[in-house]
Order: sequence, then C-alpha cells, then structure tokens
Amino acid sequence: MHEPWMPVRRRDGSRAWIAPNQLSDPDILAFDADRPDFNGALAQFSVGLLQTSTPVDSGVAWDERFENPPSAVVLSEWFAPFAEAFELDAKGARFMQDFSLTADEGSFNEIGALLIDAPGENALKNNSDHFVKRGRVSGMCAHCAASAVLTLQINAPAGGVGNRTGLRGGGPLTTLLLSMPLDGQPRSLWDDLWLNVRDQRGFLALCGDAGKSALHFRFPWMSDIAAIQRAGGETAPVQVHPHHVFWAMPRRIRLDFETVASGDCDVCGRSSERLVQRYVSKNYGFNYKGPWNHPLSPYYEATQGWLPMHPQPGGFAFRHWLGWALGQVADKKKQRCASVVQHALADRRGQLRLWAFGYDMDNMKARCWYEATLPLYGLADCDADAQGWVGSQVDIWIAGADLAASYLRSAVKDAWFSSEARGNFSAIDATFWSSTEAAFYDQLRDLIDLARQNLEGDMLAVRESWHRVLIITVDKLFDTIFVGAGQVERQRPQRVAKAFRQLKKNMRGPKVRQALSLPALATEKPTSRNPAAEAAAI
Repeated sequence: MHEPWMPVRRRDGSRAWIAPNQLSDPDILAFDADRPDFNGALAQFSVGLLQTSTPVDSGVAWDERFENPPSAVVLSEWFAPFAEAFELDAKGARFMQDFSLTADEGSFNEIGALLIDAPGENALKNNSDHFVKRGRVSGMCAHCAASAVLTLQINAPAGGVGNRTGLRGGGPLTTLLLSMPLDGQPRSLWDDLWLNVRDQRGFLALCGDAGKSALHFRFPWMSDIAAIQRAGGETAPVQVHPHHVFWAMPRRIRLDFETVASGDCDVCGRSSERLVQRYVSKNYGFNYKGPWNHPLSPYYEATQGWLPMHPQPGGFAFRHWLGWALGQVADKKKQRCASVVQHALADRRGQLRLWAFGYDMDNMKARCWYEATLPLYGLADCDADAQGWVGSQVDIWIAGADLAASYLRSAVKDAWFSSEARGNFSAIDATFWSSTEAAFYDQLRDLIDLARQNLEGDMLAVRESWHRVLIITVDKLFDTIFVGAGQVERQRPQRVAKAFRQLKKNMRGPKVRQALSLPALATEKPTSRNPAAEAAAI
C-alpha cells in the first residue's frame, strides 16, 4: 500500500512508479504497464480500492472530490483501515493469495504460468506453443508479480478440473468511463478513475450483504476459504460484503518468496534482487455462483438469468455501442450496460468516453486481447427520454448494418466458393465494421446534439443517408478489397458477377429498407410489418 509499484505515464511523457496514495496526482495521466492486461487490471484495482475505502456518501460530496481531488495524505487515511489486506509477502494473509496454502498441499508452477496468454499444460505436452513460446518469463519482480496475480484473479479462465473461473467467468468484458480532454489537454488519471466510483450508499445497495463487516468478507484472502465457502460449495452475493466483487479470488495460489533470484525482470526489464520464480497452486478455490452484478461489466439476458458479457472473435466495433452505452431491449438480444455506466448517464454531466477491454478466451486459451475507446459525446447531458430516443435510432442503424454485413459475407463466399462454404470469415465482417465506423460516429454525434437540444430532426433523411453509406461500402469492399482484388485467372467470372448482382439487389431490396425503417419503394411488394421498428422511427 505504501510502496511505489504501479507504473504510470506523466504529463510530460515520462514513466514513473507510484504508490496508491498518489493516484490523485494531477500530473499523472494513465497507467503504463508493459502489458495491456496489466493496465486493465490496475485500473480495476484502483477503482475497487477507491470504492472500498471512500467515505463519500452523496452526489454533492462526489462532485467536490471530482473538482478537488483528495491529497495523498487524505487517500492514505482512506486506505489505512484496509492496509493489512494489501501485503504481498507476509506470514499469513497475502494480497490476492490463498490464506493457508502450503507447498505440501499444492504443486509448484513456473512464475510465467500466471500470465493469461502463457501456453497451457496441453500446449506444452503437445509441443504446440508455436506463437507464444514457453520459458519467456522465468522471473518477475515483486511489482510485476503483484500485477500478474491480480490480472489472473480478475480474468481467471477455465483451467482444468477444479480451477475456477473469475466472478464474471473467464476473460470478462470490462467497460470503464473516461473523461474527455479539457481545453485540448488530457484530464488526469484521477478524473478517469473517479468517474467509475459512486457514492458509498448507492454502491452498497447493488449486490451483496453490507452487514458482513469482517475484513475477510471483503478480502477473501484474509481468512481460510472455509470461512465463506464450505467444502464443495459455492459463493453467492449474500455470503459476502458488496465490495467483494472487486476482490474475488477464484484461484488458490501463493507466491514463493523463499526461492528467489537476482537479475532483470522478464516483464518490465527492471533489475531486482528478489525475482519471483515460482508459485504454489491448488484447485477448488472460490466457486462464484448466483446473481452477481459487477459494476464494471455489461450483461446479457440468458435462460439462466443475466450473465456478464465476454469479448468475442472479431473484436470491438460500433455494433457494440448501443448495448454497452445504453443497453438493448430487442426480444432476442436483451443487454444492459454496466451499472457504473448507467449511473453516470443518469447522474453525471459532460462529454464522456467508454474504455472497453478484455480477453477473447477459448476455454483456457487466450485467443486475443481486445480494447477500444468508444465516444459517448454529450449523452450524459440528455435526459432519460432523450437517451431512449437516441437508443431507438441507433438500434435501427445497427440493424441495417448487421444485415449489410451478412449480405457482404454471403456474396464473398458465393464468389469465392459457395454459400455452403465453412471457415472463418470474420475478416470480412471486421473490415465492414471498420469501414463504416467513421460515418456511424459522425451521425451519432449529430444525433446526440439534437437530443441534448430536445430536437428530433429529419430522421428519415438520416436513415436514407446511412443506407447509401452501407451500399457504397459493401460494393467497394466486394469489388476492390475482397473479390475484385484477386487474380482474374484464379476466379470464375460468371460466379463473381452473379454474386455481385445479388449483393446489389439485396442491399437495395425490401429487407434492408425494412430494417432501416425506410418506406417501401413503389415496385416493392409489402413485407411483414415490424411494429417496434415503426414506433422507434417516429
């Protein structure tokens, strides 16, 4: 808690390491770890620490701390009651490590295995670690080891029998609010972190039992696992304090500080006299089940209730904007935004952004790390009705874009192979979404500006314009990027021409116009009505 272990970037571009009580320093802009997943974990650590410790209990007091951040002395006072929970190397309780695990009970693992993207046991056994090699990380300084343990506990993927996933499942999607630059200058790290902290009274009502005040109900490593979860049992929100969501500990691990070495850290490159080389692990840690509501994750509705969202192949694009910013209520795609985002759009003001990040996991294998920043513009300045109107319009735009992406993918498949072709065609979708992103956000900014002024504008003209963007984009991608760019002698011109004609027909046909709530053309036969889309288009 008092040691400078968190890497940050200062306003002048230099790098430094700070202690948590320096988070309010106005000269600090962002975390600057050597791995992007560490940056995401450090941001969540800091939000969790502030939310756990802050005495701020009203919106007025929150505003005061946003305009006048607490000093390092004040932050130290906030953190003092919980300092004993943040010792990385101690005889008993250790930060994010099992309370009582010994070497005799578990098995030793190389320290590099803490990293989410490290090759797993099967990869090593089958000699299939072609791209991410074994042995890259054999020693970590204590600071990087702390970040690695934190990152693993947050993102813990499926890892064999009894190796539990994180409270939000393996590789959860996280969305954090970010501030916009002020007078052309970036805001401080404090501004970004504080946006994701809310008044304590409101937070405690979200999830969990605020009456469970013992320290281990917040920080599960402060006692043996049996103090919360019986053998073979589960851990539900009612069994712990609401702050537990930030400090969940699904994996039973303990760093070995007895067998250390000196040298350069394989993660940050700094010299250390105590490079951690291994850790002890054992399966059957905390098994998180039940209606958890993590404040930093969007959720989707499934048959078993609301579940946290996870990054998927293809990355992030504007098609995710609606679900992550406002939520979606479509019959087959119900989503809700993270509660911290929902609260900010109801109670904050000003220009905001959304930082989304997380691992795309295939069980225990990390396929990719994704992160992106999505603009919210002045959405927080709109009232609830105006936000709902914005959401209804964006829903129509995305529905049309979804259909256009599908038509493009099918046309390319038909031109290359046949409609029954199997394989990974995600590059087609990714290119489509990135090619239409600028036009989408231009329209979105104008739409939100109208909503802030309680004006509606000519939405039919906007949707017609968006339709033209989609047509031009899919035609260009088909003709100049995917199919038309290929070698003529390796193609079948007749099949290509037929696929292109069908694409043009589909993009100008009734289904796309219906998805975009555009009036049917005079030559079109009427299709089945969509009352929800018609109501939103008004």
